[in-house]
Amino acid sequence: MLALRILITEDDNVSALLLKKALEKNNHEIVGVAATGEEALNFLDDSEVDLVMMDINLGGDLDGIKTTEIINEKYDIPVVYLTASSDEDTLQKIAGTNPSAYVIKPFNIRELNMMIELAIFKDKKEKELQKLNNELEEKVKQRTADLNEANKELKKALEKEREIGELKSRIVQNVSHGFKTPLTSILSSAQLLQIYAEKDHPFRQKIAKHSKKIENSVRSLNNLLTSVLFFGKADANKIDYKPARFFTTPFFNELLDVVKANNDNEVTITTDFVNVPKSIKSDAELLYQVFENLLSNALKYSKKNGHVDFKVEMKENTLFIEIKDDGIGIPKKEQDQLFDRFFRAKNVGITEGSGLGLSIVKKCMDVMHGEIEVESDSGKGSTFNLKIPLG
Repeated sequence: MLALRILITEDDNVSALLLKKALEKNNHEIVGVAATGEEALNFLDDSEVDLVMMDINLGGDLDGIKTTEIINEKYDIPVVYLTASSDEDTLQKIAGTNPSAYVIKPFNIRELNMMIELAIFKDKKEKELQKLNNELEEKVKQRTADLNEANKELKKALEKEREIGELKSRIVQNVSHGFKTPLTSILSSAQLLQIYAEKDHPFRQKIAKHSKKIENSVRSLNNLLTSVLFFGKADANKIDYKPARFFTTPFFNELLDVVKANNDNEVTITTDFVNVPKSIKSDAELLYQVFENLLSNALKYSKKNGHVDFKVEMKENTLFIEIKDDGIGIPKKEQDQLFDRFFRAKNVGITEGSGLGLSIVKKCMDVMHGEIEVESDSGKGSTFNLKIPLG
């Protein structure tokens, strides 16, 4: 057992002397004996003490319990109570001051040593725990400060990203709109050339051939710009579902006319409209994007003189659409990337495309809360099944 520097606070001289001798037999150093709480506190101001033996009943203004409270607050030294009473009231008073231990008078040496060891062990563990708590609190403060700083930096980065995104969106839209005007002029000129080529002209066939190439190229570029503008809006979260009632016959006629205008593979399109009313309520612009992209892809990737089925059925205020082709198909292992931007399957070969069409379809379907499924395999054509709620 370690030798301790002990202060005895006991107002009975005989009890103090007996306690002093008992402690000295265990090699402890008695640095002083105080008869009152005031004396004990004064002694602690001037001396280094490892442990205080404290009688509960002391003369003077401060009893042992009050003196212990002051020692706990001011000196943080372990205290072992000495008491001749073991009644419940006394023990409750003792427990209220969180003593390191207490000894009932009369005591024996073995019990006394055991209580002192317990007091020192308890004090050591409490101080270790307090140190750990302090370190933990400091770490929590530091981590909290680091987290707050990281949040500030993240907010700055997100704000910067938002500003860059808005700037990019404005640039894309301005440039795209800037291209559309001259493209319209080029397209009109190409169509005029085709009209002129119909007259008696020595280069009639060449004029018609090249003007058709110009027209197709302009349409392709115009579609690309439309796709870029669409994603500019999508990235800026400006695509909303705006349902309105429109007539179905003009809508589908215009759709099919545009799609057939680019039918270079001479593919046959078979349509089947089941229970489709004269008018429906939906977002015509989003529907057009979905149908035009899927049908254009079906024609583009079909074999020459191939066949495409376009079926639309109305059931319980929901459109069920099937677009089926007998073209090159989509490899199974690549279908998980099918709706990613700029993705093009490896089997498309030299067929031109931006890889944006199906991404636009998926975005439009999400906005309309629709569902889309695809069944396909390389060389076996593709079937797209869509379910679009109306209203």
